[in-house]
Amino acid sequence: MYELKTKPNDNSVIQFIEQVESPKKREDAYQLLDIFTEASGCEAKMWGDSIIGFGSYHYKYASGHEGDAPLVGFSPRKAKISLYLSACDPAKEKLLESFGKHTSGKSCVYINKLADIDVAVLKKLINSSIQSLKERYPEE
Repeated sequence: MYELKTKPNDNSVIQFIEQVESPKKREDAYQLLDIFTEASGCEAKMWGDSIIGFGSYHYKYASGHEGDAPLVGFSPRKAKISLYLSACDPAKEKLLESFGKHTSGKSCVYINKLADIDVAVLKKLINSSIQSLKERYPEE
């Protein structure tokens, strides 16, 4: 049976941010912590060793694979800052058009620094992502 590696834990979010090498990236991480906390209404929690997640939901795929994941989150990685947003949010692509400088994958949006993006759009992305996931995976 597959064991999910990225699980919530009691590691300190602040301690994790303090270990970010780049002072600018560390400053951005603290600002993102405030933005995600305010926009999501959820407390920050470490997921695995490097993801700061907000809220959680339980998913179950047709294949039978299931698990828990944060509703939204971010990680100040060495190369770029990863923003974890819903892959199934229908509003995401339209919002990203006015987001600012970024690249994106299925459920990740990558930014170099906070100054490159529109924070108001980020807040809309966070809210839209949470709403989309709550509709797709209602709490039982």
